[in-house]
Amino acid sequence: MRALWSGVIQFGLVVLPVKLFSATEEHTVRLREIHAADSGRVQHRRFCEAEDREIGYEEVGRGWELPDGQLVPLTDEDLARLPLATRHVVEVLGFVPWEDIDPISFSRPYYVGPGGPSADRAYALLVEALARTGQAGVCKVAVRSRERIALLRPRHGILILHTLLWRNELRDPGNLAPSAPVTDRELELAEALIRELPGVEVDQLRDEYRHALEELVEAKASGGQLAAPPQPAPAIDLMTALQESVRAARAHQAG
Repeated sequence: MRALWSGVIQFGLVVLPVKLFSATEEHTVRLREIHAADSGRVQHRRFCEAEDREIGYEEVGRGWELPDGQLVPLTDEDLARLPLATRHVVEVLGFVPWEDIDPISFSRPYYVGPGGPSADRAYALLVEALARTGQAGVCKVAVRSRERIALLRPRHGILILHTLLWRNELRDPGNLAPSAPVTDRELELAEALIRELPGVEVDQLRDEYRHALEELVEAKASGGQLAAPPQPAPAIDLMTALQESVRAARAHQAG
């Protein structure tokens, strides 16, 4: 893996050189944009408004737009001189129990590796101390042109830095919570269903979308017919649905 950030973790007077690596990669299915009328490929061109002409990628820069519409150019050298301490320092502000953090705030995980052999001892010490105490370090760090609050936690003997969304990036759910009451009997059946249903091996689950899309493409390309998608079960009374679900789950466990 290629390091995307290097700097130090600082907690108290301890300074630990580290590198960050992306911990995840999304395997998305990308569809090409086409002209619906004739299936021609659609191209996105870079066009300069001031010169009224198409420009190459090497001519594209970045800038900040002021309230009056004026654009202030910013080069990579300008951004490298940002007066921001967290550009190269993961500043540990304090520690909290890992389970106290609401998962809705989680943004992106990074593997944290020691910055060199001289950092190994301090790195191992921090991993073990966090694992024993069940604590996570609350940090601030600037990664990919964004300053984020983050959690530093141990996982399988290494450190994970998990960036969090800022509070103002969490949307208010409004009045989504239902107001309908539930009965004690409904709750008993729902709890029984949760207990009776089998556990899930998450590692064994697979993304079926690509397979279904490949079947669709093959059918359209060959002029064949695609099997109809499964239809959802018809709606039935809530109490009846709970009772039948519990019976089916128990029969499955017994079988």
